[in-house]
Amino acid sequence: MLCIGHRGAAGHEPENTVRSVKKALELGADGIEVDVHNVEGELMVIHDDTLERTTNGRGAVAGKSVGYLRSLDAGKGERIPFLREIFDAVAGRAFINVELKGSDTALLVKNLIAQRSGRFLVSSFDHLELGKAAHSGIPIGVLWNRPPRGWQKVTAGLQAASVNLSLRSATPLFVERAHALGMKVYVYIVNSPADIRRLREWGVDGVFTDFPERVAS
Repeated sequence: MLCIGHRGAAGHEPENTVRSVKKALELGADGIEVDVHNVEGELMVIHDDTLERTTNGRGAVAGKSVGYLRSLDAGKGERIPFLREIFDAVAGRAFINVELKGSDTALLVKNLIAQRSGRFLVSSFDHLELGKAAHSGIPIGVLWNRPPRGWQKVTAGLQAASVNLSLRSATPLFVERAHALGMKVYVYIVNSPADIRRLREWGVDGVFTDFPERVAS
């Protein structure tokens, strides 16, 4: 079962920062998950639509300049990274799951990945935006809190490589059905050792965790 560092190693370091990604690699993560917004044509690595929770800034990410966002403290003196800086930090040591946030991110991510070597997965709850990255040779992960009836049709339309779903929605039957369709199952956010053991027994392919050492050990 793969260990995917959620926003790096968010249980140890400021989430979605280079520092957090390096910590996840140090702790043995097989993959790194980060979130991206499009700001002035740049892919900025931050989860929320607003700045207050993870930085010393205020207001919405949308409408801010790249210069302003880069001036903020994202925790422990870290800046909000560009996605390319995350790629540089990983440097082939793990695969990278890029989660699309907001509109007009898919094409930018596609173009950046085309310039890089490595292993990638592009995912999103916004399946319309995700579709812009589909059918391009980049593996696609369909994100759901709770998969709807007929979820198989959505994944087939996107030619998804994986279904990324919440811990509360994961069941042995769902894992079996996804595997029968040739898809991986990655579950988020899994921090409890008991949940890690249970999902491993079910044959889940990977888990997103804030504490990579609990899965990798």
